[in-house]
Amino acid sequence: MTTVENSGSPTSSVLDVEIGALRGGSAELAQYAGRAVLVVNVASKCGLTPQYEGLERLQERYASRGFTVLGVPCNQFLGQEPGSAEEIAEFCSATYGVTFPMTEKVEVNGEGRHPLYARLAGVADAEGYAGDVRWNFEKFLVGRDGAVVARFAPQVEPESAEVVAAVEGVLG
Repeated sequence: MTTVENSGSPTSSVLDVEIGALRGGSAELAQYAGRAVLVVNVASKCGLTPQYEGLERLQERYASRGFTVLGVPCNQFLGQEPGSAEEIAEFCSATYGVTFPMTEKVEVNGEGRHPLYARLAGVADAEGYAGDVRWNFEKFLVGRDGAVVARFAPQVEPESAEVVAAVEGVLG
């Protein structure tokens, strides 16, 4: 886990970024003020898609303590999230019982990178990697104040010791 200091600048919080909800309207990131959020770019047709199970268990385990997983569908990695919003929602619910919130499908890299990921991508993971999202299921832990406190590589399982320790650390 890499800890990132909150500089107090306007860009130190992701909570003021606007993003749409999967089924339309706003996902209103400001609603997560005071909560810890694990932001994960997700895809339905990826070898890592079974991570939805661990993400949902994290949601169930820590929701009452002020935590939520936020799924962010992305189709930039080999077209592994090709579905419509309705298809994505149905897949997640029917296949993995997902109850955590999901945003609209966005780009996480390149010229069309969503402003949320413009703020997240500069954070380094435990190995020191910062920059473009490498693949589906890259995870960013946002503290209660909206500052990004940790980044985890796509292959790091949601219920791994390092993710759980980071979540428990921000929940106190």
